[in-house]
Amino acid sequence: MQGHRRCLKLFLAFALLLLQFAKGGEVDHSQKDTNVTRRCKERERKALLAFKRGLVDDHNLLSPWSSEAQKQDCCRWIGVSCSNQTGHVVGLDLSNDHLQHLDLNEINFTGSQFPNFIGSLTNLRYLDLSSTNLGGKFPSQVGNLTNLVYLDLRGMTLQIVDLYSNRLNTSSIFVWLSNYNTSLVHLDLSWNLLAGSIPDFFGNMSSLVQLDLSFNQLEVEEPHSFARLCSLQELCLSSNNLSGQLSKFVQILFSTCAQNSLEILDLSGNDLAGSLPDLTHLSSLVSLTISYNQLSGGIPESIGLMSKLQTIEFNMNSLEGVISEVHFSNLSKLQYLDLSSNLLVLDFHADWSCKMGPDFPKWLQTQKKFSTLDISDAGISDIFPSWFWSLCRNVILMNLTSNQIRGTFANLTLEFSQFPALHLSLNKLEGPIPSFLSTASYLDLSYNKLSGNNVSGQVPDCLTHLENLVMLDLSYNALSGKIPATIGSQYRFVGQLPSSLKNCTSLVVLDVGDNKLSGPIPEWLGVSLKKLVILMLSSNHINGSLPSQLCHLTQIQILDFSMNIISGSIPKCLTNLTTLAQKGNSSLNISHSYEISTINLVDFYDDDATFITLGLVKIIDLSSNKLTGEIPSEITHLVGLVSLNLSRNQLTGQITPKIRNLQALDSLDLSRNHIDGRIPTSLARIDRLGLLDLSYNNLSGKIPVGTQLQGFDPSFYARNLQLCGPPLKKMCADEVEKGQSEKTDFINQEDKDELITPGFYISMGLGFAAGFWGVCGTLIFSRSWRYTYLKFLNGLNDWLFVRIALLKRQLKDA
Repeated sequence: MQGHRRCLKLFLAFALLLLQFAKGGEVDHSQKDTNVTRRCKERERKALLAFKRGLVDDHNLLSPWSSEAQKQDCCRWIGVSCSNQTGHVVGLDLSNDHLQHLDLNEINFTGSQFPNFIGSLTNLRYLDLSSTNLGGKFPSQVGNLTNLVYLDLRGMTLQIVDLYSNRLNTSSIFVWLSNYNTSLVHLDLSWNLLAGSIPDFFGNMSSLVQLDLSFNQLEVEEPHSFARLCSLQELCLSSNNLSGQLSKFVQILFSTCAQNSLEILDLSGNDLAGSLPDLTHLSSLVSLTISYNQLSGGIPESIGLMSKLQTIEFNMNSLEGVISEVHFSNLSKLQYLDLSSNLLVLDFHADWSCKMGPDFPKWLQTQKKFSTLDISDAGISDIFPSWFWSLCRNVILMNLTSNQIRGTFANLTLEFSQFPALHLSLNKLEGPIPSFLSTASYLDLSYNKLSGNNVSGQVPDCLTHLENLVMLDLSYNALSGKIPATIGSQYRFVGQLPSSLKNCTSLVVLDVGDNKLSGPIPEWLGVSLKKLVILMLSSNHINGSLPSQLCHLTQIQILDFSMNIISGSIPKCLTNLTTLAQKGNSSLNISHSYEISTINLVDFYDDDATFITLGLVKIIDLSSNKLTGEIPSEITHLVGLVSLNLSRNQLTGQITPKIRNLQALDSLDLSRNHIDGRIPTSLARIDRLGLLDLSYNNLSGKIPVGTQLQGFDPSFYARNLQLCGPPLKKMCADEVEKGQSEKTDFINQEDKDELITPGFYISMGLGFAAGFWGVCGTLIFSRSWRYTYLKFLNGLNDWLFVRIALLKRQLKDA
C-alpha cells in the first residue's frame, strides 16, 4: 500500500510540475487538428516514459506511450495535453474509475488548480487530504464522490467550504466544521437535509463573512451564537423551521457587533411571528427578506431611515396598517419591493399615488435602475413623457398593456442594454414604429388580446437585430407595404418571406397569416428555424409544393398552410415531426391565438408575463389548397394530433385503416376531395372524435357502426353517392336483402302455422276425454277400486303425520 501511495504522490507532483510550463492554449490528445504539427519536447517525452515505468498498468491503458517511431509524439498519447503554441506538456488526465483509495496528504496546491479528475473517481472510498494546502478553498470536486466513506482533512487551513445540495443529513458535519473556527470565511450548507438545533460553535467562527444554511430543517429560537460574528455580512436561514418572535430573534441576533457588518438577511419561509421590530440599528443592511412567515402588525416608519436598502420582501405575511410615502421617501437605492399578500392600506400623497392614471406618475422619474416595469391596466391615458424612455435603458420586461396611452413614439436614438420583452398592446399609439424597438426579444404592438393600436406606415427596415426575437405581433394595425428584408411579419404584407428571416433561429412562433404573401414555401423554414412550435402561413397566395425540409421541424405543434395555392403531394416524412408523434402534453411553453372549428385557443399571459402551456394542442391544417395524391399512411404515426384538416383539396385514394392510431383526434375534416373506397371500421374506434366531415367525396359502402359515426349530422356524409347506412336515409343493399329475407321468413312462419287445423283441436279434445274417463270412470263405477284408492290416500296421510310429529319432537329435544 505504501508503494501505491508513493507512486500516486509522484504522479501528482510530476503533473503539477508540468502545469507550471503551461503557456497559451492546449491541444488534447483526442483532437484531430491537422494544422497542429508541433511535436512534444524530447525531454518531456522521456520524463513521461520514466513516469510510466514507475506505474503498475495491469490493463495496458498506457500502451500507446512508447518509444517506437510512430508513437514518439507524446502529445498524441492517451491522457496527455500539450500547448499548441509551445509544444510543452501542460496536462495529464489518467483518471481511474475503479480507484478506491487515494492519499494526497502534504501536497501544496497553492497557485495550482485542484485536479478536476478527482471528481470522476466515483468508486473512491478513502481520500486523505491531511496537511494539504488547498489555498484556503475546499475542493468542490469532492462533492461528486458519492461512495466516499473516509475523508481526512486534518492539518488543513480552510477558508471556503461549499457543500451546497449534497443531501447531508447528519450533525457530524458540524463536528468536523468546528475544527475550522478561526479560518472559515465562506460556508454554504444550503439545500441539504440538516435537522435539529443550530450548534453554538458558529459563534466561534470569528472570520465568517458569508453563512448560508437555507433549505434545511434547522431549528432555533434564540440565536445567541450569531451575535458574536462581527465580520458576518450575509446570513441566509430561509426555508427552515425557525420559530418564535421575530423581535426577540433580531434583538439577540444583532445585540453586539454583528449589527454593523450585516448586509444581507434572509429569514423567509419560516414560522417567525410577531411584529416587525425597529431595524435601523442594522446600519449596513442592503437586502431584507422576511417573506412567507406569520408576521402581523404594521410596518414601522423607521424602515424609511435605512437608506442603503435595495431589496425589501415582506410578502405572504399578515401585516396590516397604513403605508405612506414616509416609509420610502429616503430609500433612494431601493430596487425591489414586495409587500403583496398582506392586509396593508396604501395612503400616498398625490405625487406618490399608486393610481397611475390618467398621467404617468412623477415618482417614476426617480427610479433610475429598474429592470422590470409593469403598469398594465393602470388607467393611463397620457402620452409618453420625454423622460420615460431614457429610464428604460436597462429594462428586461416592460408591460404597458390595457391602458389608453396615446400619441406617437418619440424619435429617439435610445439603445437598450438588454433584449427586452415589450408589451405595448391595448393602447392608442399612432405613427411609425421607431427604430429603437429593434433590439426587443418580444415585441407586441398588436390588437392581440382584444386590443387595438393604430400604428401605421411601413414596418421600418431598421429592425436588423432579430437574432434574439422570439415573437413579433403587429396584427390588427394599419400597416401596409412589403415585408422589409430585415423582418418577417405580418399584416397586409405582399411579396415573399425574406431569406434574412432565417437568421431568427430562436423563433418559436411565426404567424404571417391573412396577408398577400406569394411564392413557394422557403426550404430554409425547416432548416434554420428548427425551434418553431407554431407556423401559420394561412390565407395568403403561397404556391409550389410542400418542401420535405419541413419535416425537420421536430418541435412543431401547429402547422397551418390553409387557404393558399399549394400543390403537389403531402410529404411522407411526417414521422419526423416528433412532437406531433408523441401522445399527451409536450414540455413546450408557448402562447398564441388559434381557432379551428370547436377548438378556440386565446393567448394570454399571467402577472409575471410567463407563457401559458398549450402542449396538448397539436394541429395540422392543409385545407383549401391544390394538394394531390393519396393521404400518406405515415400521417397516422402522428398519434398526438388533436385536429387534422385536409379538406378542399384534390386528394385521391382511400382512408387508411391505420387511422385508428390517431386516438387523440378530436377533429377530422377530409371533405371536398376525391377520396374513394369504404370508410374503415377502425374510424369508429376513435372515442374522442367530436367533429368528422367526409362530405363531397367518392366514398362507398356502409357507414361503420359506432357511437360517434351514427351521431354526426347526415350532411357530414353528403354527396358520397355510393355511401349508405345510418345516419343517411339511404339503405344499403344488404339491408334491403335482409329485410326481404325477414319478410319471407315471416310468411313461411305463417304457412307453418297453418298446419294446426281444426282437426288437431278435435283430436286433442277426444284424447283428453278418453284419458279422463279411463281413470276417473273406473273409480266412479267400481267400488273395490274406489275403496283401494281411498285406503291408499288415508295410509299416505297417516304416514306423513307421523313423520312430521317425530321431526318436531327431535327438533324440540335438540
